[in-house]
Amino acid sequence: MTFLIAAAGTGGHVFPGLSVGEGLVALGIPRDEVLFVGGDRLAAEVYPEEGFPFLQVELRGLQRSLTPKNLTLPNVVRKAKNRIHRAILETPVKVVLGMGGYVTIPAAMAARKAMIPFLHSEQNTQGGLANRVAARWALRTFSSFPETDGLPCAEWVGNPVRETFWAFDRETLRAEAQRRYGIEIGIPVLGVFGGSLGAGAINEAVSAMVAQWDGPPMVVVHLTGSRNIEAHRLAPHAPNVQWMRVAFEGSMESFYAISDLVVARAGGAVAELTATGTPSILVPGDFGSSGHQTGNARYLTDSGAAVTLPEAEIARLSDVVRTTLFNDDSLEMMRGAARRIARPGAAVTIAKAMMDLAQ
Repeated sequence: MTFLIAAAGTGGHVFPGLSVGEGLVALGIPRDEVLFVGGDRLAAEVYPEEGFPFLQVELRGLQRSLTPKNLTLPNVVRKAKNRIHRAILETPVKVVLGMGGYVTIPAAMAARKAMIPFLHSEQNTQGGLANRVAARWALRTFSSFPETDGLPCAEWVGNPVRETFWAFDRETLRAEAQRRYGIEIGIPVLGVFGGSLGAGAINEAVSAMVAQWDGPPMVVVHLTGSRNIEAHRLAPHAPNVQWMRVAFEGSMESFYAISDLVVARAGGAVAELTATGTPSILVPGDFGSSGHQTGNARYLTDSGAAVTLPEAEIARLSDVVRTTLFNDDSLEMMRGAARRIARPGAAVTIAKAMMDLAQ
């Protein structure tokens, strides 16, 4: 085992980590030489399903409120560090990459103890607490945006995206996507998804919009999330809306290919939106590190690739969709802006950096 990638928590950390693993495999590294480290949630499902070795460690973050649980955090970090360190020595691992989140700190400490190179990647415009702490031990820091608050020495390479987005071709994929969803050609398509956190507000706003829609005909492809699908399956919608409700989409490239405009959170999904050149209405969540989604949304909006709709104003969603989805000139300008700021090769760039240090 030559490489260790520490990525846990939400999809905003887990899937960029997986993307780098795919980058290593694409460059000729055997899959069983890439060890992933994470917690007992999403990471424990995704990495084994993709055929990568996986080491599960106990993880817990710092609570922002005063609580006795914070007193036990140093012991949790120490145990995770020791377990990762043993894996580094037993395998042996030559390079460690942290993807942000709670697992990054024990991974960085373990790499330092083993005296092997440590690199890390930040997915947001605001450096997370773990990455700001781990930066002191990193040989290189990779960022998803030109400037990242809290990480002044970061190299802008982009946020790693899955291999299917490295050379995304909307026109090639769109016909198959139309057949997949059973969508009539020529009707504007609004894609909707909320990510692994915070989909509730978006789901409710979209349900209210389609129930009262009195604008031009449109199709809504709505990824509700598995836990929300039943609540929306029988919800009413206006006759001029074709509302496709999908619990989970395993082919996100099809989703982006069919979508003329996407409503989404502003977490890790912004990298996929830019890689696919997809215009978006971004509804930043107020969870996570220092309101990082607001910064992500601002960057895309300032670049001309998106419209930011604060959650406090989400009742205006219908008006924003009406003025954006049916304006072909505006959509084309947003597509061009998204493509200009995209960095779809980030996963391979980071993978190559790991390989160089492993030699």
